Amino acid sequence: MNVEQMIQRINELYHKSQAEGLTAAEKEEQTTLRQAYVANVRANLRGQLDNISIVEKDGSITNLGEKHGKSN
Repeated sequence: MNVEQMIQRINELYHKSQAEGLTAAEKEEQTTLRQAYVANVRANLRGQLDNISIVEKDGSITNLGEKHGKSN
């Protein structure tokens, strides 16, 4: 399931929960989808942050992904 489909399904479940309520299976699906979405957002953000480089005052370049991120 791609991100757009995931967001669409999360929204469908949210609107249904507001209108009539969710079954136990739908609540579980909603929780699973939300967790997967948040994990995806975190992975994308980590990927972007790992590619940031800073030019120091002395002219050297520090790659923050190599310095901080990838050791975790």
